[in-house]
Amino acid sequence: MRLMIIGHLEGHISAAGKIALQRGAKVVHCDDYQQALGALRNGKGADVVMIDVKQNIAAFIEALNAERFAIPVVACGVGADGAAAVKAIKAGAKEYVPLPPDPDLIAAVIEAVTEDQTSMIASDPAMQKVLKLADQVAPSEATVMITGESGTGKEVMSRHIHKKSKRKDGPFIALNCAAIPENLLESELFGHEKGAFTGAVGRRIGKFEEATGGTLLLDEVSEMHPSLQAKLLRAIQERVIDRIGGKEPVKINVRIIATSNRNLKDSVAKGDFREDLYFRLNVVNIHLPPLRERKGDLVPLAQFYVDKYAEVNGVPKKKLSKAAQTKILGSDWRGNVRELENAMHRAILISGEDEIEADAVIISDEAAVATAAPASKIGSTVADMEKKLILDTLDHVLGNRTTAAKILGISIRTLRNKLKEYGQEP
Repeated sequence: MRLMIIGHLEGHISAAGKIALQRGAKVVHCDDYQQALGALRNGKGADVVMIDVKQNIAAFIEALNAERFAIPVVACGVGADGAAAVKAIKAGAKEYVPLPPDPDLIAAVIEAVTEDQTSMIASDPAMQKVLKLADQVAPSEATVMITGESGTGKEVMSRHIHKKSKRKDGPFIALNCAAIPENLLESELFGHEKGAFTGAVGRRIGKFEEATGGTLLLDEVSEMHPSLQAKLLRAIQERVIDRIGGKEPVKINVRIIATSNRNLKDSVAKGDFREDLYFRLNVVNIHLPPLRERKGDLVPLAQFYVDKYAEVNGVPKKKLSKAAQTKILGSDWRGNVRELENAMHRAILISGEDEIEADAVIISDEAAVATAAPASKIGSTVADMEKKLILDTLDHVLGNRTTAAKILGISIRTLRNKLKEYGQEP
């Protein structure tokens, strides 16, 4: 995990960095947010930023958004300064951490914000077979294609392969090809020079260069436009890239892992995906089975997430009751691991018993049934239903907006804006 620290705060923020180092993080320190932006543009990537509240957090986050650096920001201040915390959160910080730092709090916040889930739970024979193949190919330099339904844990498997590889001490850089507009994806991959296009305020190192010596994950590579597929093919074959506006090719040294929840053979047949690129990416194929085909992992995975979110939210750990386990085993979990994780996060927050009761395990099918009646009323608008969904989700998680935003699949900023619109902002 790569931590970037901005500012000083009488040395306390550096102490937080030392704690992060002891927990295995790689730490970069910058004096101010302008220096931090320069470091990011030059490939000093970060998985999370901890910033002194005395810095201009709003300007920093605005610059991150403008230059498409998707990095969570945690604000830090001396003591429990409520006004500073509110100001930082309103500016877009994910969390506020009081200083001097508490080691357990620092570790919990970093884990919660980065969501670096690398633990592979494989009790089921179907998953053990997959994990054995992954461990066999991890030490090689072979390009790996990971396939499977949405939510099966393709990025977790990618991180597992990276950590088992000879490149484990290098960076692991992930890029979601489906989440970035087509006209910006080339810049994200290959970088650009200052003035290459409107908004290119300085040289920007792309993900290929940022991942030098490590692993580059191309998530949902099937969504990449055919014109960009040709440039990706060249990068893989020749091990060089061209920054937009650059005059000289740049050598690269990365291992590629790609993922897709589509059948790429069908995409090739339809002409949506280049066949030569498919063969370059699909040297080794690892297919992750859906949860309904690995029932032996359901309860261990569920308990793992219950324990994780109990620690993150500062509530006592609980065991799953027999009734809850039966209910978990009885669901197909169409959203796979992602849906199970969200359900267990919700369960530990709303459970009122010594063990997590079955009623606390809310499966998406139940939620659909619960909202079916009002949704079917003539005269209900999309806006009405959106409001009900957001407020009901907040109610389920006891008002925890960070948790609600994750369950809803929206940003915390979008959630805050919606609540202001509903007159619900505290």
